[in-house]
Amino acid sequence: MTLDLTIIWACIIVFAVFVYVVMDGFDLGIGILFPSFAVGHDRDTAMNSIAPLWDGNETWLVLGGGGLLAAFPLAYGLILSALYAPIIAMLLALIFRGVAFEFRWRDPAHRAFWDAAFTGGSFLAALSQGVVLGALLQGVSISGRAYAGGWWDWLTPFSLLTGVGVVVAYALIGSTWLILKTEGALQQQAVRHAWRLGAITLLAVIVVSLVTPFLKGNYFDRWLTYPNILLVAPIPILVAMASYAFARSLKSGRELAPFLLTLFVFFLCFIGIGISVFPYVIPGAVTIWDAATEPSSQVFMLFGTAIVVPLILAYTGWAYWVFRGKVNADGYHS
Repeated sequence: MTLDLTIIWACIIVFAVFVYVVMDGFDLGIGILFPSFAVGHDRDTAMNSIAPLWDGNETWLVLGGGGLLAAFPLAYGLILSALYAPIIAMLLALIFRGVAFEFRWRDPAHRAFWDAAFTGGSFLAALSQGVVLGALLQGVSISGRAYAGGWWDWLTPFSLLTGVGVVVAYALIGSTWLILKTEGALQQQAVRHAWRLGAITLLAVIVVSLVTPFLKGNYFDRWLTYPNILLVAPIPILVAMASYAFARSLKSGRELAPFLLTLFVFFLCFIGIGISVFPYVIPGAVTIWDAATEPSSQVFMLFGTAIVVPLILAYTGWAYWVFRGKVNADGYHS
């Protein structure tokens, strides 16, 4: 029962993180692309495309972080100790970005400042998330049940590579969101962004995938030894197929397909990360069973989660349904 509950909770947290990456990814991406949009109509339209949704998207970050604390407290303490700087930078960036989002409408005299703050917060939040991912993949120094590394151990060329990769990937999903939600000149600009960002994102995925097997840990054995290579081979093949379909969809002027195909590539990357690290929550050091709380606590929390998660999914789905269609600079959806 303990094993089953632990896996269930691991799946819940992974699900919450993935939904957060998908939903908050495109509005962070719009913030990253924001300086490229013309002041006035285009920036207002881009902002209005996410205005009804962005704060609800971050609910999933709270669920993921809170679930990690409640279900895997040891992992929560170790990760926060090892990655305190990038995690705090991410949270401060998200706060400042949220303030800038609201104040750019209410303080038009300083809109240029708030636009810059919106972009800076979006960029720093995305970069921090990518750095956290890279730092976890490269390993965390653990002694007993405590973090044994230094303050700057998270800052390496690999973590910066994953940080930049996440920034580019978020910008890509932001551009595909604008293809779906806008029209005219802004949509065409989003298509041009999607072409460039799609190529760079694919390159980043390839580079990170080539480097990861040679990090400390057993990544090489999981991906490149027989018979494991036969089991994981469909992942890169599907990424290649999705990338080709993505290019075809842009060329043919499709609006929904680029967004969905980008989400599919994100999903494949998550599967790849899962293959690389499972059953570790801190690669090579702490398994999900080592970090899990008592079974009775997991059962208690599971009842609450069974109520809360469907409610979150329901109101999130309703919000996306109500605000479906194209958006303009005045905030109207058609």
